[in-house]
Amino acid sequence: MFEGRFRSSLIEADAYLLACQRYIELNPVRASMVPAPGAYPWSSYRANALGGTDPVVTPHALYRELAGSDETRLAAYRRMFEDVLSAELLRRLRDCTNGGFVIGSPRFERQVAAMVGRRTWKGSPGRPRKESDVGEQGTLGL
Repeated sequence: MFEGRFRSSLIEADAYLLACQRYIELNPVRASMVPAPGAYPWSSYRANALGGTDPVVTPHALYRELAGSDETRLAAYRRMFEDVLSAELLRRLRDCTNGGFVIGSPRFERQVAAMVGRRTWKGSPGRPRKESDVGEQGTLGL
């Protein structure tokens, strides 16, 4: 998923791909640039929801699985946009794209972390506390 000039995140397709498409295609609406996602000239919404042709849009298998026929698939995609994205999902997508973190289930995040050798999710602010920082009574050993 891309946001901004150089931000990208690895997405667990089964769980988050269609949610990320909604997020991206609704960005111009949230920014008050257009009244509806189909009105934005560089959106894939017209191809995915209205049946327009766009040479740069290649439908993902998950999109194709929404329905067996084109008409039903287009209607199913449009229905996805009837509900607003939850504040929690918006926060998570923004945190992940801003930090370059994986967007997926905890299991997927751990799998990717094991492959790349680093944490792939947002951590707590500050450095992790060292064992030697804590005294016997649980207070800082100053």
